[in-house]
This record gives sequence, C-alpha cells and structure tokens, in this order.
Amino acid sequence: MKTVNIFLAVLLLLAAGCGGNIQTGDDLITVDVTKSYPKKELTLQDFMDVEYIALETGGEFYTQGEILDVGKEIIVVKNRVNDGNIFLFDRNGKGLRKINRMGRGGEEYVGIRGIVLDEENKEIFVHDNSGRKITVYDLYGTFIRNLRYVEGITYSEVYNFDSERLICNEVYYDWETTENPSFFMIAKQDGSMIRNIIQIPVEQKKSMIRVQYSNSNFSGAPDPANIRSINIFTYFPIIPYHDSWILTETSSDTIFRYLPNHNMTPFIIRTPSIQSMNIEIFLFPRILTDRFYFMEIAKKESDFSKTDLVYDRQEKAIYEYILYNDDYSNQMAIDMIQKNMNDGIVFWQRLEADDLYDACKEGQLKGKLKEVAAGLKEEDNPVIMLVQHKK
Repeated sequence: MKTVNIFLAVLLLLAAGCGGNIQTGDDLITVDVTKSYPKKELTLQDFMDVEYIALETGGEFYTQGEILDVGKEIIVVKNRVNDGNIFLFDRNGKGLRKINRMGRGGEEYVGIRGIVLDEENKEIFVHDNSGRKITVYDLYGTFIRNLRYVEGITYSEVYNFDSERLICNEVYYDWETTENPSFFMIAKQDGSMIRNIIQIPVEQKKSMIRVQYSNSNFSGAPDPANIRSINIFTYFPIIPYHDSWILTETSSDTIFRYLPNHNMTPFIIRTPSIQSMNIEIFLFPRILTDRFYFMEIAKKESDFSKTDLVYDRQEKAIYEYILYNDDYSNQMAIDMIQKNMNDGIVFWQRLEADDLYDACKEGQLKGKLKEVAAGLKEEDNPVIMLVQHKK
C-alpha cells in the first residue's frame, strides 16, 4: 500500500500541472488478482434492458454486422473484412445507405479502425490508422475535412467526448518500450490537441504483447529474426461509463475514472502490484452497469488465460460469474467483452441469422428474441442485440 500512496502523490502533482485534479472516489474497490472467488450466476434481463434489431437484408445491404457506433436514430455498421463498406441503418434496422470512400486519395481512407457517429453535427469520423488521420464525412458520405494525427503520436481508441472534442489514447507498437501512453482530447474541427489528460506514471512498462524467441538465451537488444511467435491480448484502455470515462494503463495498479470536469478519481486498485510479478496478471474493466462492474483477469502466458470477475456493488463482494441470456431456453451464456458504445448502449452482440433460424425451429428461443427470429431466413443479415442500462 505504501507504493500506491506514493504513486497517487505523484499523480496529484502531475494532474495539477496539466489542469486536472485527482480525487478519492466513494466507491473505490480493491481486487486481488491472485485470489479465487466464489461462483455466481446472473441473468442479463434482471438488471439490463435488451433490444434486438434485425438488420434489413437485400439490395446493397449485405453485411457481416460489426457495429461501430449507435446513436438515437442511426446504427453504423461495417464488415469484418477490410472492404471499406460503411452501412447506416436506422434504429429499426432499415437500411439507409452504404458508403465506401476507400482509397489513397486525400478525401479517402485506407482502412477503418473505428468510426465515431456525431448525430448532433450530422457527421461520421472514420479513424484511418493506416493513413494516420481521422476523415470526416457527412451522413451521405460527402467529404468534409481531415484530422491529421498530432505529430509523433499514434492513436489507438477514439470516442465522442462532446460536441467539440474527441477523447483518444496513444499507443506504442514496440513491445520493449518504456514510454507511458497518454490520454488526450482533440478538436473535432481541426484535430489539434486540446487537452493532454495525463500520462499515468509507472515504475516499469508491462506490455500486453507476449514475444517468444527461438533462442531464449539471447543477450542485448531483441533481434526480430529471433522471434518465434507474438501473442497480443486485446483490451480497451478507454471505456465510457455514464457521463465519465474509465482509463486503464496496463502497467499501473490503479484504474481511473475521468469526469467531465476533468477530475480523475481512482476507481479500482489491483493487488498485488503488477510491478512485483514475473508472470504478469492483468486486470481490465469490461462492462460497467449501475449495480455490477464486470472485469477480466488475463495471465501473461502463451494463451493469456482468462478469468471473468464481477463486483456486486450492492453486496460489496467479488465473484467469478456466468451470465445468461433469458431469451434462450437452454441457458445461453453471454460473453461480456464487446466494445462499449455511446448513447447509453453498454454493449452489443452480433447474433447470426442462421443460428437464430435453427434455434427458433428447435424451440430454443423465447420472448423478444423469438419474435424477431421468427421472421428470419438463414441467409439474412445478423440480428444485433443492444444492451442498455435499465430504465
């Protein structure tokens, strides 16, 4: 705990220098990543609202159904392959239009890492990490402007912060780096950096990239020719939570909550310290609801073995959990790792039409899902499950 106290003291000084403040949270929890926790079974519909949307199929609207953003009126979807197609559907699943501006011209994108929907300004922000830019279009695909990366920074995640700003984080691809990624905001109009939120200081960088070498006895700088395999564990360093953002740095023992007034609050503290581990065990928040904080432990072994945990705010206890979707009669477990969305959407899942078609025929569905699946054909577009905070 002495290390944590020193760490927070340093952060207080840094926050003062960048215009933010760090405060102590009222709901700060501590998670021992080496401990075994009791099992708990949960049912999604008991604490969340679930909506099923069948995406229209036909004409130009054939998609693999990877959701990139959801607004009050529009759903933004792309394919899993890099074909450049962007599909806009309304919230009833009706296809509005397909956009494709893929290319190497100044008004085009090379690839799509992510898309931010700004319904207020009627714009979409296409994050093209290959082109080191964010290209802005209107909702009909007309080019408006480019937001070039700030020099010397490579962007990872990009989210809508408010009507004028995007919140982003920096990423390093070198697994041997000692640099600490920072979280920052850029202007929607020109891409300039508005606020460098903070660089969370750490004693030593702990990477989520596991490199295995052919010769484990090498000395000196790693030789790329000596690399046998590279395993990368995917996590989300920025997670929207109501009106705030949860910020995770893999090498830190503290996960923070960043508030609209630019204050930072310690949110979760993990123990033992990540710096004390030879084989690191990481802790990541995943899905955050009013009652439950769903988390994931990943051990840095060859397969990054994982354990799913949940903190029950009402019981003030931690469990290893299994979560079921009550619209399946055969206890269908849900994987709680999909990316969080905006507009109150906590997470989403893609349900393949052929799977639902078969499940419906076999009497395995009920409730809202059965109603939607009854109208499907095997070759239809996926059904999108949107999960929101209970009203």
